[in-house]
Amino acid sequence: MESGPEEAAIGLELYYTDSPGTGGRLKCDPEDFQVEEVSAYPPRCEGGPITIAKVTATNWEMNRLVRQLSRSLGIGRERIGFAGTKDKRAVTSQLMSFPVPAERLMELSLHQIEISEPYPAKKGITIGDLIGNAFRIRVTDTELRDEQLSRAVAATGEQLQALGGFPNFFGVQRFGAVRPITHEVGKWIVKGDLERAVMTYAANPHPNERDEGREARARLQEDRDFEAALDYYPKIMTFERTIIGHLSRAPGDYAGAIATLPSNLQMMFVHAYQSFLFNRMLSERIRRGLPLDRPLVGDVVLPADRNGLPQHDNGVPVTSSNLDLVERQVRQGRAFVSGVLFGTDSVLAEGEMGEIERSIIEQEGLRKEDFMVPPLHLCSSKGTRRELLGIVKDLRYETHGDSVTFSFALNKGCYATSLLREYLKKEGLMDY
Repeated sequence: MESGPEEAAIGLELYYTDSPGTGGRLKCDPEDFQVEEVSAYPPRCEGGPITIAKVTATNWEMNRLVRQLSRSLGIGRERIGFAGTKDKRAVTSQLMSFPVPAERLMELSLHQIEISEPYPAKKGITIGDLIGNAFRIRVTDTELRDEQLSRAVAATGEQLQALGGFPNFFGVQRFGAVRPITHEVGKWIVKGDLERAVMTYAANPHPNERDEGREARARLQEDRDFEAALDYYPKIMTFERTIIGHLSRAPGDYAGAIATLPSNLQMMFVHAYQSFLFNRMLSERIRRGLPLDRPLVGDVVLPADRNGLPQHDNGVPVTSSNLDLVERQVRQGRAFVSGVLFGTDSVLAEGEMGEIERSIIEQEGLRKEDFMVPPLHLCSSKGTRRELLGIVKDLRYETHGDSVTFSFALNKGCYATSLLREYLKKEGLMDY
């Protein structure tokens, strides 16, 4: 079942299910979207230099949250550790690490930020140090109601249960719901056009934006006067102003401008482009009717670790001689069929999946060496692989009138919106 043009533009070209969509709205209020990290707790170490604490934030974008915490503590933002980026318009709880005593951390009093359960540790938290996330999400104002709504939700659930999960697309948050350009910035970085990357990020107005921001971007797009732009760019556009400020002082230094951004944001650009390519590959596999829950000769599978999570950098090629064994492992949840996140060290699949991967990489005009970015080492990427099927745990739902509340848990790196889009089938990115 084909999706709308907005989703297709980020590689979400179709739905796996063909059941009726419920419609509805996500995140009318932050409390409608609750995320609780399933954390991998660093060992407690009395007298350790790091404080681990649970941080619950309401309606905070991750980079702005880290910046606020770092300013309040008087430390560099890079010294605050966290395992994964959470949704902005939501209530999120996660572990974070701070190189300050617990007493100092607990003295903070910040708007819609709660800090609790501190303990000392020897080492901080880094990206990926989690097991997954548990969600409780309320969808409101559905187009279907009462019995029709219940039947539609049940029909989608039955199809996904038969699949054993859902297509593990990267969700809209990876690209930007209001202004989905993160992957486009990454594309121009790997293609070596850093000026275009900067202008795509800092200028390049989008119709979904507020008037003030859209007008500022349009003006900069037209006159490219970075010094003047500092006078009219809204203060809330912090990262754009950082880039503009650098270029007003160092005209033409586009690499330096990107390097002024937080390290996780720099990495996100190229990761988003890799995610776009992956989404296109997964869409094509579904379009061809190839299984997501069963390996084919030529596929690459990822063995599960002791937590049941795929080992993304430990792919095993599927051959005619090991097909029966690998099929059994996948069926038992001990391995996952994968697609490539293309980078400098990528080894592509063979067979029909290899044909899909090569075709899309060729369409984009890419080479492995493009992902080595000497002017911006944080933007370089070796690549990895990602499971095609997202596993849903403890899925429950409850309908009431024109709303439905879902609760479930996902492995790390999987997107709740990629599951929910199969139920809602909405065309606009801002609906998610």
